[in-house]
Amino acid sequence: MLNRQVMQHFHIARAWKQAGYFETERLVQFREDVMAAIMAGELIAISGPIGVGKTAMINRLQDQIVADKRIIVARSLSVDKPRVVLPSLITALFLDITGDPDMKVPTQPERRERLLQEAVRKAKKPIALFIDEAHDLHGHTLNGLKRLREVIGAGGGTLSVVLVGHPRLHNDLRRATMEEIGHRTTKFAFSSIGDERREFVSWLLRQCLADGVDPSDVFDDAAQDYLAERLSKPLQFAEHLNRAFTDAYRMGADQVTRDIVEETISVGFDDLDARLSRIGYTPKALADLTDTRLPEIRRFLKGQLDTDRTDELSTLMRGAGLPI
Repeated sequence: MLNRQVMQHFHIARAWKQAGYFETERLVQFREDVMAAIMAGELIAISGPIGVGKTAMINRLQDQIVADKRIIVARSLSVDKPRVVLPSLITALFLDITGDPDMKVPTQPERRERLLQEAVRKAKKPIALFIDEAHDLHGHTLNGLKRLREVIGAGGGTLSVVLVGHPRLHNDLRRATMEEIGHRTTKFAFSSIGDERREFVSWLLRQCLADGVDPSDVFDDAAQDYLAERLSKPLQFAEHLNRAFTDAYRMGADQVTRDIVEETISVGFDDLDARLSRIGYTPKALADLTDTRLPEIRRFLKGQLDTDRTDELSTLMRGAGLPI
């Protein structure tokens, strides 16, 4: 976050997160495609790297659905996704379908599912359950969601489940062990900016600079070009704009140049561990995926393993869809 002195010096009127939503025809089409899948009652997986804007897109989609009033939106608000199990998701459905935050949800499975069928029938609308950070859900929970959709369908209702997560979610659903749910899932890869990175940089500066300030006057065109070449996600752009403006202010400059921007790109920005972390593969996730001890994975990421073992792990990861 920029301090007041830096913002005043460069005529920055508002924080980057207050810029609004970078809407393009491609994003409008993306939301329409997802909406069509929701209306059809499908199981949906939306995946994208960290910082790409998935949550902002989903919030916008949910607002659109709520305003349309044809579908009831249910949300899983639990922040500890690895521990989320099917009963907690069923509780979220009960609370949002009935609109009663004090409702006591039955714990006996058979009775609970029958009452859920009845609640859906009384609502007389399709239900869309949104689950963010879904890459952390256990495989048993994902399979349980498939069965839950079948239970709702058998009771005459329609339930679509929208899973939102890192690309690891997409790769996990492609694995042979997840075939039961993976083959029944409609998958979408989300990229908020896509190939319009240069346009996004200019848009973001225009939205946040004071009226009448030309972005090129405070942030050189060559510097904007360089940011667009190196970065691809809104979160990255916001962070590196903060760094560039702060460094320029410390240097007493009135304009951010390409040389200044080049110095802000962190050491290790393109290292393997950084690239894998952005798509949801932490060292622990890699260890689980390859059935390898965590210290060995860390040595792999640092390039400290012997050639044969490095090739073996690389082959396993490529087979799982990782960009190795």
